[in-house]
Amino acid sequence: MSSQRSSRSSKFTVIEINDLILRLQALLPQLNQTSNSRASVSVRKIMKETCSHINKLQKEVEDLGKRLAVLMDSVDVSDINEERLTRLLQH
Repeated sequence: MSSQRSSRSSKFTVIEINDLILRLQALLPQLNQTSNSRASVSVRKIMKETCSHINKLQKEVEDLGKRLAVLMDSVDVSDINEERLTRLLQH
């Protein structure tokens, strides 16, 4: 019985889910640009855009990681200072 109780307490209410959906929608650039009314966008579209945005962010992280690796390979890190590293990362 206690396992059933703990699983019930971890479930979200409809109000909480709706609040989370609205928060997700507010974070998505595509939906903020194309939608005047938050209520007009379906939950399915919000979830699809969320997944798409997360995939885009993951690709950006991978690309930045590769760029950083190339930059780190091209400099002598033993005597690098913070200002020089900042300049390298900005290009």
